[in-house]
Amino acid sequence: MLRPAPSRIRRDSDLYALEAALHRRGLGPVAGADEAGRGACAGPLVVAAVRLPPTARFDELNDSKLLTEAARERVFELLRRSQAEISVVAYGPDEIDRRGIAVCNLEGMRVAVARLPERPGYVLTDGFAVPGLPGSLGVVKGDRTAACVAAAGVVAKVTRDRIMTELDRDHPEYGFAVHKGYSTAMHEEALRRFGPCELHRKSYANVAARVVPAARV
Repeated sequence: MLRPAPSRIRRDSDLYALEAALHRRGLGPVAGADEAGRGACAGPLVVAAVRLPPTARFDELNDSKLLTEAARERVFELLRRSQAEISVVAYGPDEIDRRGIAVCNLEGMRVAVARLPERPGYVLTDGFAVPGLPGSLGVVKGDRTAACVAAAGVVAKVTRDRIMTELDRDHPEYGFAVHKGYSTAMHEEALRRFGPCELHRKSYANVAARVVPAARV
């Protein structure tokens, strides 16, 4: 079977062009995988895999970081109502601390792809290829270049933002609904005042610095 030679490529054309090219060469179905929350110091890491219908086009679909919250929600609902296949995996703070964020991220992509109803012939990821994925192809700025990666990014981001908004109800002092667990000035001030809670990743330096050592008996 003919496959593109490089494991990391750059594309600057239409958002759907790369997937269309792979389908024309008989290398589909094509799925995309992306994560949200890798850089946060609280809350889960959420990884999503999405396979878009080959001829589908979604208004507003783009890199989730370039979309407003309202636009992300609209795209997310369009994806849910479409014939797109969607799979989501989440890793909590304890598991991230125990296994490491990189391990959870790579495993999450493999698991999310494996849970798609149809095994893809190719998987596109943002920036780097993932070992263990079928035909894994890392695409530079993949969430701005490949529609399926952008879709996975939107699904991961919206899913995680909703989780953090729910968690804010139990821990309103941290402002999770606002900063979603990232290390903003508001979050750092809350950490200074209240210390970490069970939602914080204790292996992260800024959180570890606020952990009060247990008193010696």
